[in-house]
Amino acid sequence: MIHLDFEKSIKTLKIESESFFDNSSLPSKYTCDGKNVNPDLWIKNLPDETLSMAIVMEDPDAPIKPWIHWLVWDIPATHHIAENSKRGTSGLNDFQAKYYCGPCPQKGIHHYIFKVYALDVKLYLNESYKVDDLNKAIVGHVLAYGELVCTYGKPIKHLNEEVSKAFTSKIKIEH
Repeated sequence: MIHLDFEKSIKTLKIESESFFDNSSLPSKYTCDGKNVNPDLWIKNLPDETLSMAIVMEDPDAPIKPWIHWLVWDIPATHHIAENSKRGTSGLNDFQAKYYCGPCPQKGIHHYIFKVYALDVKLYLNESYKVDDLNKAIVGHVLAYGELVCTYGKPIKHLNEEVSKAFTSKIKIEH
């Protein structure tokens, strides 16, 4: 984990997506309820000296720990990560998979953070590495960092039906 308070020379990346806005709901296409592919990401303010990039997508609302959904490094320096991208080296996420695994919360609405790192080095890490290994490897090599946050929660159809029935019965009683 980088410590932005201590590493004052780290610049700020601006991360955006054509698929959703910062702090908005992630379309279901990018979740277990849809195609389960990564969304596009646009990276602004990428330093010229960037040699590679890394992305971590985590769920800080998971009951166990921040749950890692996507972990990839050694992405060539770019201003655009395409939807369903296979660039770079994928590490082992908390699903024990080496690819993007979209949000799939059992209950409630969770936040998801796409963390993007611009690095001054190519890491050449083993693809069996996890987020802790990545965090150790990038110490002292982060040129710039940015985040994009979204939310996702499964639709609760039965609850909506119950609310609708209760509202309908209340209207009948009052009339």
